[in-house]
Amino acid sequence: MSVAVGGDIGEEVHEDVDQVLVFVEGNGEAILDAAHVPVEAGSVVVVPAGTRHNFVANGGTGLKLYTVYTPPEHAPGTVHKTKAEADAAELEHHH
Repeated sequence: MSVAVGGDIGEEVHEDVDQVLVFVEGNGEAILDAAHVPVEAGSVVVVPAGTRHNFVANGGTGLKLYTVYTPPEHAPGTVHKTKAEADAAELEHHH
């Protein structure tokens, strides 16, 4: 996943999945419930199910990361080329 400078993933809560994010480029901030934690290349953030979270590229460079959901959140091979595409798929999945 890539997050452009000044962008964010979007605040969300996953009720049934834990999420592990590994940051490989850039810097910014993780927001878990009310806690704000800086992230950069090499950071790993664990988001337990039920935790409100967002990730913001507010450190002057974009973020590149990968995320692992357990259990899986998306079907094998799923690719979302843009946030809008991912958001649309999320709406479809939950309605």
